Formats: sequence, C-alpha cells, structure tokens
Amino acid sequence: MTLTETRKPYTPKEAVERLRHGDLGAWPVVGGLIAIAIVFQTLNDRFLSPENLTNLVLQMAATGTISLGIIMVLLLGEIDLSAGSVSGVCAVVMAILAVRDGWNPILAIVVAMLAGALIGVLHGVMFTQLRMPSFVVTLAGLLGWLGLLLYLLGQGGIINLPFNGFIAGLSDTWLPPWLAWLIVVVLVAAVGGSGLAQRRQRLAADLPVTPAWWPMVKAGGFAVVLGAAVAVMSADRGVPLLLVIFGALVVLFDLVLRHTVFGRWMYAVGGNVEAARRAGINVTRIRIAAFALSSTLAATGGILAASRLAAVNQGSGGSDTLLMAIAAAVIGGTSLFGGRGRAYHALLGVLVIQSISNGMFLLSVDSSVRYMVTAAVLALAVGIDSLARRGSAS
Repeated sequence: MTLTETRKPYTPKEAVERLRHGDLGAWPVVGGLIAIAIVFQTLNDRFLSPENLTNLVLQMAATGTISLGIIMVLLLGEIDLSAGSVSGVCAVVMAILAVRDGWNPILAIVVAMLAGALIGVLHGVMFTQLRMPSFVVTLAGLLGWLGLLLYLLGQGGIINLPFNGFIAGLSDTWLPPWLAWLIVVVLVAAVGGSGLAQRRQRLAADLPVTPAWWPMVKAGGFAVVLGAAVAVMSADRGVPLLLVIFGALVVLFDLVLRHTVFGRWMYAVGGNVEAARRAGINVTRIRIAAFALSSTLAATGGILAASRLAAVNQGSGGSDTLLMAIAAAVIGGTSLFGGRGRAYHALLGVLVIQSISNGMFLLSVDSSVRYMVTAAVLALAVGIDSLARRGSAS
C-alpha cells in the first residue's frame, strides 16, 4: 500500500473482481478452517464437541496474543524472533514479584508488561539507531532474554502460582451466560452501527460507498459466528475469560490500525518507507513503537500462558511458541513483505494451527506429523501471498 492509495469500502461485485485478480483476503483461511473441521469431525466425532472447542480456545489465547504482536512488526516488513523469550522472561518477572516478593498480582502484571515494553523499545533503538537488521537484533534478544529467564529462576527452575490466586484464576474464570450474550449483542450493534456511520460520513464527503444493506449483512454474519461460538461454549463450562481478553486485544488493535493516524502510518511505512519519510512521517518513531508493541503483547501472552499452567519454568516461552506465533500471523494472512495485514489475522491463523494440533492430538497422531502438516500449511500460505503480490503487480 502506498501513501496515495485510498482505503475505501467496496461492493460485493468489486470484491469478486478483487478475488479474480488474486486479492483473496481471508477467504483461503476461512475455507481451510471449514475443511479442517469437516476432516477431523469425520475422523473423530469429539472434535466439534463443546468440551473440545472450549479447550481449543483456551489453548490458542496465549499464542494468539503473541502472534498479534508479531503482526505489528511484520506490517513494517521486519521480524521479531525474540517474542517467545520475551514472553517467558516477563512471565518470570511477574511470578517473582507476585509470589516471592508478595506484590499485589495486578501490580506485578503491570510491571511485567512494562518490562516487555522497555525490551521492545531497546530492540527498536538498536534497529533504528545502530542500523542492525531486525533479524540480528531479535535473534540476540531471543538468546539474551532466555539467558536472563534461566538466571532469574535459579537452580529451582520453577515458580508455582497459587491455584486460588488472581493470576491462575484468569484461566479458570468463565463468563455467566447472560454476560456472554450481552457482549455478543453489544459487539454486533457496534459493528452494524460503525458500518452505517462510516457510510454516512463517506456520503457526506461525496466518497464511494457500499450499498446500504451491506453493513447489515456483515453485522448479521458476525452475529451468526459469535452466537454459534457462545452457544457451543455455553453447553460446556461457558465462555472463558482468556478468550475475552484475547478477543478484546484483537478488536482494539484492529480499530487502532484501521481508524487512527498511527495505524495509517504503520501501513505507509510498511508499504513504502521512502515515500512515508518524504511525506513527513517519523519512520524511526513508528518502528520503535512497533517493536515496543510486539514485546508488550509477547509479555501479555506469557502472562496468559503462565496463568493456564499456574507456573513459570525454564520452558516458559520456549519450545515451539515463537514458531507457532509467527506461523499463525502468516497463515492468517499477514504479508511477510510488509504493508498488508490485519489484527484479526492472528485470530484466524492461531485457529488454524491449534485446530490442526488439537485434531491430531485427538487422533493420537505423533507430534512429528503435526510439525510437518503445520509446515505444509505455512508454506501454502506464503505461496498464496507471493502469488497474490505477483498478480497485483502485473
């Protein structure tokens, strides 16, 4: 996307034209999710059960939050390899303050997130001021913050969180049905109202608009998806608080990216950094902010993961956490080349990855096969992105 490109709504007919020219949007991911659901439900009828789907959304919250931060950096055409280690070390900071030092849990969480933000600022400064490639900066961060995690944990190697405490309770809190349905009503009303308000504003400015019925159709589809999700989870334990936290972050950052000056600057810098600089955008500040957001969201994801495990240990933020977060962002539709991506891509991507993992776990498939299948899906997503860019360029 260039600075001169106008981001405007388009009609269903224009959407079909964009599909014909290779701009597939999120449709391949949605189609993939439907195919995954059909295949695994056919092989194991427990896959779409309320209990399993509730477990699925619990599993995806932490990785999805980290992936949301990765998207902030990918929008600039850069990479953050330190997100896993940052999530782990910030979770350890929180646990030390809350458990060993007896701090208020909320204050410990805030300090841990601030630590993540400072780490991101450090990475951004090294990238912008020292001209170090983001790959090298964050690779050094991956190793350095992992070392700090091990140092802070000491010989014990683990800090258990009280099961009845505030932090562990985040993953064991379920919304009452009335509150879950109220949130659905509010969100659907907000989506429909926002679409109509935006349409009125564009009409007043004599800009192209979608048909009057289109915002209502989008709101209706949104209502069906949310309503189905709440109905299924309510048949088990209810809607988990972790999902609400992750969903709120996705909505917040989607609004920031699409409806604020900062969001436009992010897309501009990712699309054409030289054009953005000539237009007067402070490119350095935007880059530092992107790395700070990435690390802050990584810290948040680490806190959610620690809450679900009720502990932090030497493996916090390790294993395949980073790889799955990056894969989720790319599979969801965010371009590795910068300038194209949405916050909800983290949600779609992590749904794909966790659905594959969950489905194969139910089938008792070896983890080696899971990695190979995830690799194939990731390669397919990048291939689609490359072909779409080639098609749009021609």
